[in-house]
Amino acid sequence: YDAIFTLGGDGTVMGVLQALAQTGIPVGVLPGGTGNLLARALRVPLSVPKAVAALCRGYFRDVDVARLGDGRLFAFAAGVGIDATMVMETSIAAKRRFGVAAYVGAATRATLALDRFILHAMVDGVSHRLTATTALVANFGAVLHGALHLGPSILENDGMLDLCVFSPASVRDALRLGWRIARRDFATDPAMHFFRGRHIHLETEPPRGVQADGDYLGVGTLDATVLPGAARLLVPSSPAQAVTS
Repeated sequence: YDAIFTLGGDGTVMGVLQALAQTGIPVGVLPGGTGNLLARALRVPLSVPKAVAALCRGYFRDVDVARLGDGRLFAFAAGVGIDATMVMETSIAAKRRFGVAAYVGAATRATLALDRFILHAMVDGVSHRLTATTALVANFGAVLHGALHLGPSILENDGMLDLCVFSPASVRDALRLGWRIARRDFATDPAMHFFRGRHIHLETEPPRGVQADGDYLGVGTLDATVLPGAARLLVPSSPAQAVTS
């Protein structure tokens, strides 16, 4: 075979990448879930027939993945705070009825709740103590086909992970951050902080829930180590690059 295709959500993709990481076997992601974060990040069409056609005409891209402390992998992002609350509180029924909009509603409610916590972050051995409402360990930087970016210059193939910490203290702060994120304005702001490293460990006071690529993992710490170029993915065709197999 020339490639393996997955049909499902981000959890299905990660189950396959867990087995095929660092083997060089290419994986084509067909969107069959609710969020389809990885498919959207790779700009794969959300129609399965169109995705098949685009990927079969596509090319290979080696991207980083990250290994959690329990051995499982994630490709897009893992985090604590608003994103984990969003995943935990979005029901299966809501996802089936409203699709990705169900996540948007849950995320909006969690953001406006301004549920802050103390974050202890260790990035490549350097300690940081911050107040936060959410902390994301991001591998891919863009969501919704590039409509929103999580932080500055986040690349999925640079051998690094990016820690994005957001800490609005009021609704006004949250609205300002939302506007700045929408405009990709990541200049210095007291309510957002960015760090980059190969190994990131997060602990919170009080303990918070953790999610990875849309799967809720329960309450605990988050420990992530990058595996540079460990996943070979098929992406839609480019005039400059094409699959030759």
